[in-house]
Amino acid sequence: MRDYLAHEVRNVSVLGHSGAGKTAVLEAMLYFTKATDRFGKTKEGSSLIDYDSEEIRRGISVYTSLVPIEWKENKINFIDTPGYLDFVGESEAGVAVGDNALIVVGAKDGVQSGTQKAWEEAQSRKLPTIFFINKLDEENASFDSAYQNLRDVFGKAVIPFEVPIVENNEIIGSVNILRDKAWYYKGPLADPEKAQPVPENMVDVVNGYKDQIAEAVAMGDDELMEKYFSGEPFSEAELTRGVRIGVRSGEIRPVFSGSAVQSIGIERLMDLIVKYFPAYGEMGSFEAMDLAKHEPVILETNEKETMTAQVFKTIIDPFVGRISYLKVCSGVMSADSQVYNPKQDRTEKISQLFIIKGKHQTAVGKLFTGDIGAVVKLQSTLTNDTLCDKDSRIVLADIPFSEPMLGQAVYPKSKNDEDKMSNALQRMCEEDPTLKLINNKETRETVLYGVGDQHIDVVLAKLKSKYKVEVILRDPKVQYRETIRKKVIGEGRHKKQTGGHGQFGHVFVEFAPNPDEVEMVFDEKVFGGAVPRQYFPAVETGLHECCEKGILAGCRVVNMKATLLDGKYHDVDSSEMAFKMAAHLAYKDGMTKAEPILLEPIVIASVKVPDEYTGTIMGDFNKRRGMIIGMDLQDGYQLIKASVPQAEMMKYPIELRAMTQGRGTYTQEFDRYDVVPQNIAERVIASVKNDSE
Repeated sequence: MRDYLAHEVRNVSVLGHSGAGKTAVLEAMLYFTKATDRFGKTKEGSSLIDYDSEEIRRGISVYTSLVPIEWKENKINFIDTPGYLDFVGESEAGVAVGDNALIVVGAKDGVQSGTQKAWEEAQSRKLPTIFFINKLDEENASFDSAYQNLRDVFGKAVIPFEVPIVENNEIIGSVNILRDKAWYYKGPLADPEKAQPVPENMVDVVNGYKDQIAEAVAMGDDELMEKYFSGEPFSEAELTRGVRIGVRSGEIRPVFSGSAVQSIGIERLMDLIVKYFPAYGEMGSFEAMDLAKHEPVILETNEKETMTAQVFKTIIDPFVGRISYLKVCSGVMSADSQVYNPKQDRTEKISQLFIIKGKHQTAVGKLFTGDIGAVVKLQSTLTNDTLCDKDSRIVLADIPFSEPMLGQAVYPKSKNDEDKMSNALQRMCEEDPTLKLINNKETRETVLYGVGDQHIDVVLAKLKSKYKVEVILRDPKVQYRETIRKKVIGEGRHKKQTGGHGQFGHVFVEFAPNPDEVEMVFDEKVFGGAVPRQYFPAVETGLHECCEKGILAGCRVVNMKATLLDGKYHDVDSSEMAFKMAAHLAYKDGMTKAEPILLEPIVIASVKVPDEYTGTIMGDFNKRRGMIIGMDLQDGYQLIKASVPQAEMMKYPIELRAMTQGRGTYTQEFDRYDVVPQNIAERVIASVKNDSE
């Protein structure tokens, strides 16, 4: 593969619902351009793109893959992204480095939740977009219904540029709308190189689509608009120019169709991409942050500019080490050079550069502006870090990754697993920004957060196959609290005779509710030296130790004030340890009388869903003992905020997906502690006692 410059490179994120055939479209391109000698299939394990054992086992894409295609003196870097919603982090990275979007749609299924997600991602980044209606060769597939579905959902900017010729439920050719020509793959007229007139029964349909294109083209150019309203037809050159402007502005979203498995429509799809999608160099410039000057800086998208590159994906290979996937945003990155990482404040050595094609790596000497490749064995660089020239301090904007909300406590299956588990999980979190690992000292649990159950399932499989670690998952413990409702006085008298000096301490402590302070507050009101001042810290320490474990369910005690009122001491036998033990006894005595209650953590859940699911979400929160506290319209979605017990939200990411067909997202943050209803408190206390037995 030769070197390609910025004006010859197109970066295309391939998006769509899981199962629409995104990977198959790219496999067809590889096969058509003779980049491979066979059409790979994921389930058979022959795919060049989906080669990971988990992808083969599941039959779907799990990771983002790079598929560079050379076509007509251009290089198209396709970024194949997973369609399954659990692997959204991979998709977000893939969309971030794409400058254009190809959304693949199944001809039978039409617009699905993954299609809408893909559209929203492309829209949010203002990516020029092309739709490809795939699987037209399947039974009951319909171009017309799939196209109409796209237009109904995404608007009149969605316009077909090629329509299939169907005879006896079989695709025998296609008509190019702009050129008013037909090509046949099957039948007596079959000759992919020779154009034919449009079939008579399709002339009206084709003219109708051409009018749609002409109208959309006129809207984007004043000269063409004047010609359109005067009734003059556009030439093919004018249509081409107008379409190029319209695709770049988002006013036109071309629709192509075909079958990846039959390689129908693949060649013209690549033609369309090269013809209408902008090359990276055409972007002109982008904004970054200069840390040296503490101000934004505008960089040009060409090879003469200072070098900047962003790492968008990290793989840690047990044999190779860290592999960093990156996009060169400006300048030229060379092998055997040194670069600077401003975020980590480290200089890195670029030993080798690679072009990645699925599972294959090809060493190259340079990566030019706009191109995508990989570097191995960077020491400190992580996903979202920027690499730049040694004399620069430029940082690119971070890729926003989804916050993982599904937590699972992870326990090693054996002692051998325990030794390796933490290190393996840390490495996997380094690879995947949508994984988060928290060591909870209070519950003594290691909690792994992921996007969904399938996401975590892939992590477990990878732990076992890659790191030889097996683990057990459980729901994480809810961090309940205990407090008191009544002011009481507890007495603690510790006396012990051991032959020599004995131990003696005697205290009276008042325990009172204190809602204004979370942690236990200690005070003293001792008169006449009943307890010498040097023993006050021992009493306070003893009470703080006791507050770590309440008498109901062993939870930390909060919102309480403890006041040392009185006591007795012995000149010889009293000691700090004796008064500390006396404080323990006073705590036990007082807490049993103070009407202790259980508190549970309450979170504020912010759920973002399409309007049609609003009623479902609100009704579901009522079942979860939640309370709606606000609603707002945001980016065409309803943003519902609710106050809800954390214990009711443990599996919410999975349940929200089921309720909204994958279109709902949410985040939550801790708000406060509140009293647990008596019936639920009894179950929690009983559960704690059972666990301790």
